[in-house]
Amino acid sequence: MQHSKNHNDSIILPAGEGRIYNCGTMTAVFKADENETDNKYSVSEWWLEPHSGGPGAHQHEENDEVFYVLEGITSLFVGDKWIDAEKGTFIRIPAKTIHDFANRADKKTGVLNFFIPGGFERNMPSIVKWFEDNK
Repeated sequence: MQHSKNHNDSIILPAGEGRIYNCGTMTAVFKADENETDNKYSVSEWWLEPHSGGPGAHQHEENDEVFYVLEGITSLFVGDKWIDAEKGTFIRIPAKTIHDFANRADKKTGVLNFFIPGGFERNMPSIVKWFEDNK
């Protein structure tokens, strides 16, 4: 299927399709980003292998994030506590809120992420490089 570079075009991607970034035990699949959404949002999937960490605790100064658990149980750190979020759980994280995610379970887990406004994909090449340099 087609990935668009014009924010007026529809995007239809089969499961597993998109721009794939390998980050060690974590894989990101970008479905739509600033170029396709006129910088309104970015949409990506984040898949974690069993018993693996995520990106590390961080916050975004200007961006809200929405997570939706697609598969498995994702451990999410929001503000000051960890929660175990099962498939179907919705999480909204406002800007300036410290957060992280990890997989503490025996099966792969995945979350759908909306980054609002867009632009997160600009970080992906440096994130991939960091994981390659810190294996």
